[in-house]
Amino acid sequence: MSTTTPPAGADDSLIRKTELIISGVLRVGVLLSVAIILAGVVYGYLLPLFGHSAGSTFPDTVSGVSAGLLAGRPMAIISAGLLLLVATPVLRVAVSIVAFAIEKDRAYVLITALVLAILLTSIFGIGTHVARPSSTSMPNGTVADFLFIALSSMFAGFVGALAGLGGGVFIVPILTLVFRVPFASAIGASIVSVIATSSGAAAAYVRDRMTNLRVGMFLEIATTIGAICGALVSSMLNDTVLFVVFGIILLVSGAPLVLRLGEELPRGVQNHPWAVRLRLPGVYADRRTRSDVPYNVAHVPAGFGMMYVAGLVSGLLGIGSGTFKVLAMDTAMRLPMKVSTTTSNFMIGVTAAASAGIFFHRGDIDPMIAAPVALGVLAGSMLGAKTLMHLSNVHLKKIFVPMIGLVACSMLARGLGWL
Repeated sequence: MSTTTPPAGADDSLIRKTELIISGVLRVGVLLSVAIILAGVVYGYLLPLFGHSAGSTFPDTVSGVSAGLLAGRPMAIISAGLLLLVATPVLRVAVSIVAFAIEKDRAYVLITALVLAILLTSIFGIGTHVARPSSTSMPNGTVADFLFIALSSMFAGFVGALAGLGGGVFIVPILTLVFRVPFASAIGASIVSVIATSSGAAAAYVRDRMTNLRVGMFLEIATTIGAICGALVSSMLNDTVLFVVFGIILLVSGAPLVLRLGEELPRGVQNHPWAVRLRLPGVYADRRTRSDVPYNVAHVPAGFGMMYVAGLVSGLLGIGSGTFKVLAMDTAMRLPMKVSTTTSNFMIGVTAAASAGIFFHRGDIDPMIAAPVALGVLAGSMLGAKTLMHLSNVHLKKIFVPMIGLVACSMLARGLGWL
């Protein structure tokens, strides 16, 4: 799952049932959201052909979406599909409570319930206090724009699924530089892309027993709190300073990974006491070598602290912060690269969902921008998930390290005004 040490009273069949339940929720959520988004898009582009207007505003409240659905407005249909996509990782967390209860794992029932409480507080508590009272106008877009954004997003989703990044690092520059989308709307679309990457790839990773569910659930406490903090202060801080600071942090934190570029599996890793108590060590099935690979988990407090920073970055910049998550798990906690990337993909959707409610209620998720991003990223992430199964940990590192450099240089360039 990767498989972790089961609690008393649980056996492997119950653990497998947990994995299949969570994977199934992700798959159903993705398929339904895609169907609704596509229906809204087709309806919106067909209306003008029959002499009707598709409208030039989109709803940015749940009540506005409901009213728009009753009125048959295309933008409301698309927004409903996007909201379902955003809700998918939240529903996955809720279902995980039941799944861990099936395993009779009381500790993770409580941990997962805490994560769910944080998410619901953000979406229905904090998010509603920043809501705008009316619908938000949107720029006109052509079918060619829609398709180009979708194709660009497909590449972002593919790389994001392989490296555990989320697609925001590519999405935000494409939208702001090529399509001149306002930065706030680009971040809103990027948040959606992160959720799409996570939902599309994680369904396969959990099903194929590559993801460490307990590591992901425990660390999501830190990432969701960080994401809420980042989203709340995102409009108060200077973007230039943020990009420069985080670009430098990425370069420095990625250095240890470069030194271990040829390391297939971490060696000499001793379990941290918290790892033993929380049953974090595990085994993953390596399809490339056709063997089960056991691993330990070190430096849990350090990894937890880095996850808060990862969540903070996600809320501030809308880039998913998968780079920080993978670095925390690979460098600090010393997980195998495959487990780090797959568990990062599992987590980034929940991290993004923690701040997505705030961005939605602020009117920063434009359906005609977020829709092609979501569709493209979903397609790319599913392709990336299939590709990862056949790669070694060393190959993944050789993909991930250049991505760190690209992300860091992109941040520095944008912070210094070169992009």
